[in-house]
Amino acid sequence: MASRTELVADHAVFTAAKPNAIALQEVELSLERVQQWVENHEYRGYEPFDGLSSWARPLAFGNLFAERLLMQAIRQCPINLRPLLGVQPKDSTKGRGYMAAGYVLRYRTTSEQRYLDRATECLEWLDQHKIARFRYHSWSNHFDFCSRGGGYTSDDPIIVWTALIGHAYLDAYEVTRREWFLRIAESTCNWIMELPREHTERGDCISYLADRRSSIHNSNMLGAGLLARAAMHLHNQEYQRVARSAMEYSCSRQLPEGGWRYAELPNHHWIDNFHTGYNLDSLNTFLAATGENDFRPNLEKGLAYFKQVFFEDSGRPKYYNTRTYPVDIQCAAQAIDTLALFAGRDAECAELAQKVAAWTIRNMRDADGHFYYRQYPLIKARTPMLHWGQGTMFKALAHLLLQMKSYQRDHS
Repeated sequence: MASRTELVADHAVFTAAKPNAIALQEVELSLERVQQWVENHEYRGYEPFDGLSSWARPLAFGNLFAERLLMQAIRQCPINLRPLLGVQPKDSTKGRGYMAAGYVLRYRTTSEQRYLDRATECLEWLDQHKIARFRYHSWSNHFDFCSRGGGYTSDDPIIVWTALIGHAYLDAYEVTRREWFLRIAESTCNWIMELPREHTERGDCISYLADRRSSIHNSNMLGAGLLARAAMHLHNQEYQRVARSAMEYSCSRQLPEGGWRYAELPNHHWIDNFHTGYNLDSLNTFLAATGENDFRPNLEKGLAYFKQVFFEDSGRPKYYNTRTYPVDIQCAAQAIDTLALFAGRDAECAELAQKVAAWTIRNMRDADGHFYYRQYPLIKARTPMLHWGQGTMFKALAHLLLQMKSYQRDHS
């Protein structure tokens, strides 16, 4: 059975990208350094939205607007206010999920057992830290969150992290055939199947949260991609049916130029880099897992839009379709990961993946190996996030290195 990386094409060939975009050794060194940083910090760190963990939160007296101000002030400030405001580095379920996926990629590249052992340790930890109040596996942040639409707590799982972690279990299953990994992925899918859905004439949208109906394209497509991929292994027709309906919802609402709004509500009409990457990854996974072609034009149009709109000539990733700043490490990491996924059949993706990696390593990496959070016009926010930067970059660079070494091996 093909791995998720290989699902993009019938054969995994990296194609002839320009050789001087970035040296393989530079990618490998950066990958080793960020892995070391995460392991030295015992998989703990800050996150952009962790501000409600501050001792100052009670001063908001439960007012949603005041809590949003506190969280956003800590998130947006280029200087790290967290030590001053009592926000401590925390464990990260999504960080462990990204690290597990990266370790599996490293195992596929090197065949070294130590990487598979570390992936297994992360996945065992995640099994022990699922949200206890649900019978099936799901995961949340280790902090409370609030936004214009309301909030949720550290005890409220969301489909984005749950689906991404579910993919990490399937990654491990596909290289080991260990049944336990597949069973956890199945449990994760069962949780997704119980989420509310928005029923429309053009597909059903899987909800972002379990306690309310919340229709968002990237989370809907992430859930659909996981369901389709698990259905391929479990021969579960109901998973596949729900996945197809979810993809119909989002693909039927793709914009004519190829992008997707974050969601259909009027206050959610922005288009950004990394959520577009999620959508493309998920749609590709669905098509490869099901063998369907109905939505393939949506994938091709979306990928062309992604390449054309979200990158400067230098390789610097833009945050939004209409502007560059803030240059965010999540955009860089997801871009590298998505472009590496499509590099096997698209030479432009191969070249662009290396350009983005080169720019990011040379402009967003600290001497100690961690990647900065953001670049603004006059300053860089150097705060070391855990999942948002370290985990995502570890997986992205591991994916890129696998593709580069595969190409090197095939053409040596």
